[in-house]
Amino acid sequence: MRYTLFEQHKDSLLLISRVLMMVLFMLFGWNKLVGFSGTVAYMDSLGAPVPAFAAVVAVVMELVVGIAIVLGFYTRPLAFILALYTLGTAFIGHHFWSMAGAEQHNNMIHFYKNVSIFGGLLLLCVTGPGKYSIDRQ
Repeated sequence: MRYTLFEQHKDSLLLISRVLMMVLFMLFGWNKLVGFSGTVAYMDSLGAPVPAFAAVVAVVMELVVGIAIVLGFYTRPLAFILALYTLGTAFIGHHFWSMAGAEQHNNMIHFYKNVSIFGGLLLLCVTGPGKYSIDRQ
């Protein structure tokens, strides 16, 4: 009874949550796409074995999957896959434990940001996208 307000607006809140969570992915996925050669160079600097393939994966995961989740298309499985991707990028791209000073602090923030997003994506796996979605769950 005390959570009736949230239940009445559950589907709207799920839509808002999907959009707000995916803005980050879509924005940076788009930047990776339009600056693809820079993305490949960045993947190379991280030591990716096939930097061009890693760049394509990053664009697909961030831009394409981000758009699909906003639309509510295969939301639960894509949210789970994006959660794993996000956790992986935390360990690959933000290994603050091997850094010092301001670089360590900056990467620690980004690492835990990714961990928080991982949690939000797992929650989306459990709740589903709501009725304002292609999945309509």
